[in-house]
Amino acid sequence: MSMNRIGILGAGAWGTALAALAAEKGEAVLWARNAGLAAEINATKRNEPYLPGIALPDSLTATAALEELKDCDAILLAMPSQTARHYAGLLGAGKPLVLTAKGIEIESGKLLSQVIAEAAPGAPLAVLTGPTFAAEVARGLPAAATLASDNAALAQALSERLARPTFRLYAGDDVIGAQIGGAVKNVLAIACGIVIGRRLGDNARAALITRGLAEMARLSQALGGRPDTMMGLSGLGDLVLTCSGPQSRNLSLGLALGQGQSLAEYQAGRRSIAEGQFTARALHGLCARLQLDMPIAAAVHAILHEGAAIDATIAALLARPLKTE
Repeated sequence: MSMNRIGILGAGAWGTALAALAAEKGEAVLWARNAGLAAEINATKRNEPYLPGIALPDSLTATAALEELKDCDAILLAMPSQTARHYAGLLGAGKPLVLTAKGIEIESGKLLSQVIAEAAPGAPLAVLTGPTFAAEVARGLPAAATLASDNAALAQALSERLARPTFRLYAGDDVIGAQIGGAVKNVLAIACGIVIGRRLGDNARAALITRGLAEMARLSQALGGRPDTMMGLSGLGDLVLTCSGPQSRNLSLGLALGQGQSLAEYQAGRRSIAEGQFTARALHGLCARLQLDMPIAAAVHAILHEGAAIDATIAALLARPLKTE
């Protein structure tokens, strides 16, 4: 399976970092919605708005013309999760697609793999996810991630094409579980940020991460994934990074909320999106349909989207009936 020419849809930090990786072993075409940004990347070999100070490979080409991705051997989808349906539909069926966005569609409550299956029927699919801050990957610092697909040949070809000595890929076949970890950890990171902002201590944050992991496993099993997937890079690994690393946008959002800022105040003037705010809303509807109990995720949704008071919400969580682990 040829993987020489790789397209990357989305010129944010993560899309640009992936394009830089792909450009080291073959052709890489990075699509930017903004034509001015594409021209700047081509001229300077930098993406200063999203990856400041990082030089990009000379072989990387940026474009604002979506049709230039149609002759690629595979396309990495690195745009915000709520736009996945739109762009997958524009690309058409049959082209191998790699999901790198982490989220759940709000309107349908569907995982992005389900969204892609509807928007681009028959397209071979893989999911690239794990504990990866874009700037560190772009600088060549060591990282590891999961590449999940039920198409073994596709997973093998993509792994060989994208892996580097400092970017280690582990193959898996639990596409559902890999997506659950990547999506839900963003909501839990907001909760951890609130804990930090409220100065509730490291004990509280450790408990939240652990119980949050149980919520992730519960949802994965309910949707047909394997609970043990949550113990790997796409689950526990991504959860620990996002709930601990100061580069985490979702942790930063929670921190701001915990310190008294509103969601609108936090968002003002920011380029990057904290996906957890959208995933919290999607999870709220999904859990209602599944009759699934995810109290931490529900608490984050209530704070973000229902105007719930933080201290009262935390008190309600702590007052839940005692249970066995």
